[in-house]
Amino acid sequence: MKQLLSIITLVLFVYAAMAQDNVYPAKENKGVFYITGGTVHVGNGQVIENCTIKVTDSKITEVGTGIQVPAGAKTVNAKGKHVYPGLILSISQLGLAEVSSVRATIDHTEIGSVNPSIRSVVAYNTDSKVINTLKSNGILLANIVPQGGTVSGSSSVVQLDAWNWEDALYNADGAMHMNMPSLFFRPNPFAAFLGLTETRTAADVVKEGLARIEEIKNFFREAKAYHRETTHTEVNLKFEAAKKLFDKKQKLFVHCDIVKEMLVAIDFAKEFGFDVVIVGGSESFLIADLLKQNNIAVILGQRHSLPTTPDDDIDLPYKSATYLQNAGVLYAINDEDGQTRGRNLPFNAGTAAAYGITKEQALSAITLNAAKILGIEQMTGSIEAGKDANIVISEGDILDMRTSIITYACIQGREVSLTDKHKQLYERYKLKYNIQ
Repeated sequence: MKQLLSIITLVLFVYAAMAQDNVYPAKENKGVFYITGGTVHVGNGQVIENCTIKVTDSKITEVGTGIQVPAGAKTVNAKGKHVYPGLILSISQLGLAEVSSVRATIDHTEIGSVNPSIRSVVAYNTDSKVINTLKSNGILLANIVPQGGTVSGSSSVVQLDAWNWEDALYNADGAMHMNMPSLFFRPNPFAAFLGLTETRTAADVVKEGLARIEEIKNFFREAKAYHRETTHTEVNLKFEAAKKLFDKKQKLFVHCDIVKEMLVAIDFAKEFGFDVVIVGGSESFLIADLLKQNNIAVILGQRHSLPTTPDDDIDLPYKSATYLQNAGVLYAINDEDGQTRGRNLPFNAGTAAAYGITKEQALSAITLNAAKILGIEQMTGSIEAGKDANIVISEGDILDMRTSIITYACIQGREVSLTDKHKQLYERYKLKYNIQ
């Protein structure tokens, strides 16, 4: 009995330790308020000085310089500050993985190879301590992505201030995710040092990859035939889950980097008529014109990284956005660093701005462009009348790590808390060591 009580106590302690400390979701906004005097970066490339934003309930109703603010109206003073749309993290395992070394806190991978019926959002943990650290950097929306296998399942966009996944859900099951089988041979760099002999050749890797690709194609061919039937003797849940792809109510996000793999993704778009998005795309600059011709968008992976191959320019990850911008390809920038967990999203965009694109283009890559790729541009992504009031105020340039200090954020008109575990620990140890 004592042992059982000890186990229960330990479980409750671990659960309490995982919870948010003194951070609660904001209540629904009722009525009108104004954000005044700030420099508004709309998200579509436009910048408005000394701008006023009128918010009614959850929506932006007016944006401009000639808006009259009634006496006694609720206002947020943004004078001398910069106002931005809430940033969007396009690819993330936020809320699906808390501590990588603790298996019980990880829920992003399902067993099996083809799992189109998996919905990542139902596993989304709104009590994750990571969530509030993202809000502190201006990130208000994230696309929650499953992993594992070749077809991992569907991702959903969530807003980062909610009691549970149902409240957090912003756009359900907008994308199906496919992990492209590798067509690139990566020899073991330590093989010679360890006295090992490579058992596979580059030809073997390509042959295996092509065989797996054909298996995926056969699955989609069978699913297509299944949906042509007017009646079914048996219901196939996996085929049913793929229906949105054929109806173009869902996009196929293909995770791949090299040209060979992206060409296969283009082939999927042509054969099945899918709306395809490349995720990663480190070599997308080599076929930018082809991607544009086929109307395929790209979500660039981690920008603060080394290039894919030794022959590439060392600063290629920083310049990739410029090549896509010049070719007219729709693209977004992401932060996939396992250490920062998405917090460096604006600074990844800021680095791209230092290597060829403008700051407003870089901002669009983490706001409006991301919203377009995720299919939520009618709701968010820019500060325009009719859209949700997802707004961030920063003391300085949000793309600059030195000056980006977020002082205010609202999601659908609700002013959200900017407290997070990092700030709480900072205050705790300031007090402990009497630091002024």
